[in-house]
Amino acid sequence: MNPARFQTLISATELQQAQAAGQALLLIDTSFDLADTSAGERSHAQGHLPGAHYLHLDRDLSAAKTGPDGRFRGRHPLPDRAEFATRMAALGLRPGLQVVAYDGQGGMYAARLWWMLRWIGHAEVAVLDGGHAAWVAAGGALSTAPALTEANPSTAPLPLPDSLVPQLDADALQRQLGRLRLIDARAPERFRGEVEPLDAKAGHIPGARNRLFKTNLQDDGHFKPAEQLRQEFHGLLAPFAPAEVVHQCGSGVTACHNLLAMEHAGLSGSRLYPGSWSEWSSDPSRPVAQG
Repeated sequence: MNPARFQTLISATELQQAQAAGQALLLIDTSFDLADTSAGERSHAQGHLPGAHYLHLDRDLSAAKTGPDGRFRGRHPLPDRAEFATRMAALGLRPGLQVVAYDGQGGMYAARLWWMLRWIGHAEVAVLDGGHAAWVAAGGALSTAPALTEANPSTAPLPLPDSLVPQLDADALQRQLGRLRLIDARAPERFRGEVEPLDAKAGHIPGARNRLFKTNLQDDGHFKPAEQLRQEFHGLLAPFAPAEVVHQCGSGVTACHNLLAMEHAGLSGSRLYPGSWSEWSSDPSRPVAQG
């Protein structure tokens, strides 16, 4: 019997069943706090899913804010694809291996890893629905032991197939404004420009619509059912098809949560603008809207 392949969400019960069946898994804890960048590591050390590795948003899931050309690329720009693939191979990633990403923040950082693994062509990745809390609630054990790394069995580098997810840069987005549906995952008050605690200017990209990523979750921290998400996104996207949708946020992180929700709802093909508002607002030549 072939092991189950999870490509959007996996429940705590499904994860426990996969472990009981002996399915090979790579577990990654991505817990993080933008206001205290060491909080995720401390939380991981205090108790994590047994065997889980830890990846840090700034060090492992992002590159330098300023590129070789001196241009500011946003607060969490994507790293080099090949370098990220090598980082994941060092944790034991191999083609076909099921990856489960989780955090303690409603999936906002786990979704970033989910998107990035699809970006390097790895389809077998899912976010633990409900995260750390759901695992504990399901009776799952926690460990304080460091994860053992399963070395990549091949001496060859991890294959780097075509990306499974589309993206676009700031220039391409600006050329297409008005011809696509742009969705901003930030909090409404930041979107409207009433406050801006992190970036150069307050406001949003002209024409964007706002869907706070937390809207994808139920009160218990689990994702809403796929059909409910589908109906909610249909109302937001119309008249645009999923392939005509671009997601952004402050720095390309929580936008991945909306991408995951759409994928789980069967609405595939939308794109990420990785630089997001932090990159866009840093360029005085780019238009800004408020309200």
